Amino acid sequence: MKSEKLIMVVERKILLGNESFQGFKPQNQIDYESRILDNFKYMKRGLAEEDPTHKQPVGYAMIVNPSLKQIFAYQRSAKDANYTEKRLQGKWSWGVGGHIEKVDIENGNPLHASMLRELEEEVNINGSVNPKAIGYINDDSNDVGKVHFGVLYVVETDSEIVTPKDSEIDNGRFRTIDELEKICSSSDFAAEEWSRISLEPLKQYFSDI
Repeated sequence: MKSEKLIMVVERKILLGNESFQGFKPQNQIDYESRILDNFKYMKRGLAEEDPTHKQPVGYAMIVNPSLKQIFAYQRSAKDANYTEKRLQGKWSWGVGGHIEKVDIENGNPLHASMLRELEEEVNINGSVNPKAIGYINDDSNDVGKVHFGVLYVVETDSEIVTPKDSEIDNGRFRTIDELEKICSSSDFAAEEWSRISLEPLKQYFSDI
C-alpha cells in the first residue's frame, strides 16, 4: 500500500528555520538542498501526508527543449482508476516528480536520483537528458503544499517528442510558454499550484539562454 511506503521527510523547523518563504526561491540564494541531505529521515507516507510539522522533499522536473523553447506539459488523469492522488486529479502540470524513497539513497544524491527515477518511470525521452537544479518551491496555501517542499529542476533535452509512460498522464506533449500562460489564466483549465509558481522561473530560464 502507498500509505505504508517509507518516504523521505525533514522537520519543517529544521528545513525552513527563519528563512521560510512562499513561492519560488532561486538556488543561489540559500542552500536548502544541504539542509535536506543533512537532516532527512523516513516516515510512512500515510502519516507524512497528514503531518505539517514535516516536509516531504520532492524533485520537480520541468522537461524543456532549449532550441524549441518549449516545455513538456500534461494533464493529470481525471479517471478515478488512473489517478489515486485526488487532490491533484485532473489538473494541468509541467512538473514530473514524486516522493523520495529509501532506494534512491543507493544511487548517490537521493534528490537527484529520485528525480531521474521518476522521469524514467513516467515518460519516454528519446534524446539527451541534462538536469539542472534552479531553485526551490514552498507553498503552504493548500493541504498538498503544506506537507511538501519542491526542488525545482530544468531537464534539458534535444528530443522533440516526449511521450507518457504512466496512465496518470493525459495529453502530454511539448508546449510553448504562451500555451502554459493560457492554461494558467483560463477558467476552462485548472493548473496545479507548483506549476503556476514555476512559470516565472521557467520564463527567466528561457530569457537567459
